[in-house]
Amino acid sequence: MTESYELVIADGEASLMALEIWGALRGLETFSQMVYQLDDDNDGEYYINASYVTDFPRFGYRGFMLDTCRHYMPLDTILKHLDAMAYNKFNVFHWHIVDDQAFPYQSIKFPAMSEKGAYHPVNKIYTQDDVAFVVEYARLRGIRVIPEFDTPGHTYSWGKGIPNLLTECWIVYDKHADFGPIHPIVNSSYEFLEDLFGEIVNVFPDRFVHLGADEVSYACWESNPDVQLFMEQRGWSDSEYNKLEEYYQNRLFDIIIGLGSRFIIWQDPIDNNVTVSNMTVVEVWKDTSLWYKLPPYRDGLEKVTKLGLKAVLSACFYLNYIDYGPDWERFYLCEPTDFNGKNRNI
Repeated sequence: MTESYELVIADGEASLMALEIWGALRGLETFSQMVYQLDDDNDGEYYINASYVTDFPRFGYRGFMLDTCRHYMPLDTILKHLDAMAYNKFNVFHWHIVDDQAFPYQSIKFPAMSEKGAYHPVNKIYTQDDVAFVVEYARLRGIRVIPEFDTPGHTYSWGKGIPNLLTECWIVYDKHADFGPIHPIVNSSYEFLEDLFGEIVNVFPDRFVHLGADEVSYACWESNPDVQLFMEQRGWSDSEYNKLEEYYQNRLFDIIIGLGSRFIIWQDPIDNNVTVSNMTVVEVWKDTSLWYKLPPYRDGLEKVTKLGLKAVLSACFYLNYIDYGPDWERFYLCEPTDFNGKNRNI
């Protein structure tokens, strides 16, 4: 997207010049925000000052993520959010649409996933018409919609509609003790993923899909004797479950590439020393400000970019961790390029 524009207001006339429609949209938004009324103007007249504006985005990816899985949001709420994004010239809606807690996306090929995995099979889902409406509503405002279907972890709700998809845990570790991440060693898992993502890349037309890949607990895999045998047959030791994670991720990457799409993941596989495709875009979300045991976000950006991978930074901007006081100062003080590495963006 080329979003640059030039706005000239002089001699009672206004002109807007842009190379693409996306720049024209941004320029019209700026124009609308420059219009004002005088406090004592009873005639209802509107004014705008003579101005010259030349504007372009510093970063090509300016995203906002909504989690509509853990907290279902009605369609009207999502549309209002897209309006607010347009006012502020955001251009990527990162739609975190499914997770452990619920699967509200109504799949064409796998309708049982929302029937059994959503908070309510009718009132708490996003139909195909809903998704198409959101995608088009966003497009008309210059906003891309990138869906996140996080795997192999964060998939507990998936298993309710797809039998034998998840790894059976043999030892109780946490609240999801019966099943863990997607089963990584059976071909049926990858056949399912190819079918599901084949649908997703057609329903969501953006060239990127977010594959998640964060917070994969090895505990369930470690407890499963079939997985243990699979590891042993490949000569992987009990401490090398990152190789199993790499095996899964690269098989999924091959599926996505074969579907003609590209992908974003969270930084966790990189932190686990998983070797990923050089096409991978990595979203850095960890920072000491979230939890004292996490590394600073600059370390994550440095590690990702030194691997030659492109990055998206979200670690500085957690709106669900709002405090009392001057939060916005902290957000604006975060400088995305302030790290030791290569400054790149998508």
